[in-house]
Order: sequence, then structure tokens, then C-alpha cells
Amino acid sequence: MKKISDIYQKASSNRSVFSFEFFPPKNENGEKNLYETIENLKYLNPDFVSVTYGAGGTTQEKTKEWVETIQNKFSMPAMAHFTCVGASRSEILENLRILSESGIKNIMALRGDPPQGQEVFQKTEDGFSHASELIAFIRENKLDFSLGGACYPEKHPEAKNLEKDIENLKKKVDAGVDFLVTQLFFDNNAYFDFIDKCAKKNIKIPIVPGIMPITMLKQIERFTAMAGCRIPDELVKSLQECGDNKEKLLRTSIEYSANQCRELLDAGAPGIHFYTLNQSKATAEILKLIQEQ
Repeated sequence: MKKISDIYQKASSNRSVFSFEFFPPKNENGEKNLYETIENLKYLNPDFVSVTYGAGGTTQEKTKEWVETIQNKFSMPAMAHFTCVGASRSEILENLRILSESGIKNIMALRGDPPQGQEVFQKTEDGFSHASELIAFIRENKLDFSLGGACYPEKHPEAKNLEKDIENLKKKVDAGVDFLVTQLFFDNNAYFDFIDKCAKKNIKIPIVPGIMPITMLKQIERFTAMAGCRIPDELVKSLQECGDNKEKLLRTSIEYSANQCRELLDAGAPGIHFYTLNQSKATAEILKLIQEQ
């Protein structure tokens, strides 16, 4: 199975890398919907897909199962999210070896969010406090993975400021991460400013924009709180003007996201990573609009 680092390395200047991210289903019906969504998106030929963990690092075993199924059933590279939450070094090493033996070659290496009920991340005894430590540990043990890392164009919620956040990001890069995927954002200027600041810190690996269309008005406040991202006033206004017309709202959001993606790609972004919310329609429409350009 292909390594994602190789996919970005071999992508030419006139070919962008497109990828989709899915979250863990909560039940059997959700699992069925996940596979149906992947089937519906397969014709778009994504370069790879990724599967997240549940909150607080739950669903680790199921994430492995889903990634294996995606690779075997749909014949596409898949990336498993992997966190430091609730595990010692020996447990982390064992779990990583299980992933490797299962044929999984790609990992998104993350610190992870605190388990439910905890407001602050607490390091497990003999575990890790930061994703950079996990990445270094994987490299030190010579585990053959392509490693992705997360980054935040509008800074990590726990960071003092963006400059300090980028200093911490450089630690991930120096530890051996191969590429970075951003948290979702809606203002391209935030990404462009972030890229410039990273370049000044000698961060030269691919930094892939993460894009998620707004499909319901109530997502506006949730996205802003969850991701710490700013939603441009003109986008909020245009969505609010759609009122209860769900189809018009979806069309407005899709057009905004497609234009956002075009601008990012024209400016040299290595690709687009779509946060799909396990739904195919919006992602498919955006990608078709981009490819029709």
C-alpha cells in the first residue's frame, strides 16, 4: 500500500492531491453509512483517506479495523489517527506494531484531546505529553510509517500565540513528521499568513489545507468554538440569508468552499484534505467544481 509521504513527493506541479477524512461511526448503521459514503466517493479517485479516533482516544481497535477494510475492500491508501491518550510507551509501541503488522503504512500522529470529563490533558504514566514526543518515539523505534501531523493556521486553542504554536510545530517537523494537515479554516488569508510564518521557521514539508463546508447554520458557532477558526462575515451573512432553505444554504456553502479551494491550489497548496462528516454530497460537489475548472 502506498505511503502518503510518497504521494505528496511524487505529485507534480499540475496535479493536486485530494484526500477525505471520516470520523468513527457510533453504531452499526453509522458503520454502514461510512462504507456507503466511501463507495459514493470512490469514483472521484481520492489519493488517500483517513479515519479519526473517537473522543479521548476511544475506538482505537475499530479505527484499525476500518482502515484495514478501506485498504482491502476499496483498494485505496488509508491513514489511521493515533494518539497518546491513556497509554504508556510500551502500550503505544505494541499498538503501533499491531498496526504495522496489519499492513497499515500511514499514521496521523497526535497528542489527542483529554478524555471525556477532563478539561486538561494529563500525561499517562510513562506516556507522552506532546505529539512531537510520539513522533520521535516512532522514528527512534524505526517503525516504517509515513507520519502526518496536525497544525493550526489560527493557532492551537492551548497555545499562547501563533508564533509560539509554530515553534512547537517545528519540534514535530524536527522529530520526523512527513507532512502536515491543517485544522479547518474558512479564511484563506489565515492559511497564507501561516505558510509564510512556517517558511521563516524553516518548515519545508507539505502543509495541506483542511476544508469542511458548512451544511447547517448551527454549525457556525460549533465550528468556531471547536476549531478556534474565524468564519468571514460575508460567509455568515450569505448563509443566514438562505433562511430555512436547506438546499440553497448547501449550494451557497459548496460554492464558497469550491472558490476557497481554487484560490488555495492556485497559490500553490499541495492539495486539499476534505473533512467529510461522513457525508458524500457536499464533498463530491466541491471536488467536481474544482476539477471542472
